[in-house]
Amino acid sequence: MSSLITEDEISHETELIWLEDIEDLDYVRQTLDRLPTRMGRPPYHRDGRMIGYAVLGSTAKPSRVSGTFRRRVFWLLPHDRDSQPDGLYAKSAPAEAVDARTLQPRVKGCKTERSEGGPPSTAMQELGITLPL
Repeated sequence: MSSLITEDEISHETELIWLEDIEDLDYVRQTLDRLPTRMGRPPYHRDGRMIGYAVLGSTAKPSRVSGTFRRRVFWLLPHDRDSQPDGLYAKSAPAEAVDARTLQPRVKGCKTERSEGGPPSTAMQELGITLPL
């Protein structure tokens, strides 16, 4: 879950690669996957589709036990809001979901009113303000 990702676990990221335009996505799911390399497109074995992934710098060390690197992968499932706007997540979001526009290398991102499916208050809309949750 994204709330369980800590800043030190993503401290070696140098870049986030997006495979799709994230501007129209209310949220993406993010997880830390164990991968064999620091960079390059990782294999994807979930339902749905990969939206993006993190690239690690040369200072990132592999696990002593498995020899793998922990890298963030961003993804969506077939029943997520982008595919089913009136479905399960019409007015909520999965626990591991964050607003993709709040993500950067070494920044875990956050939930926003947009990612959680709720519209901002009328006053906030009039002022053009959106706040992270």
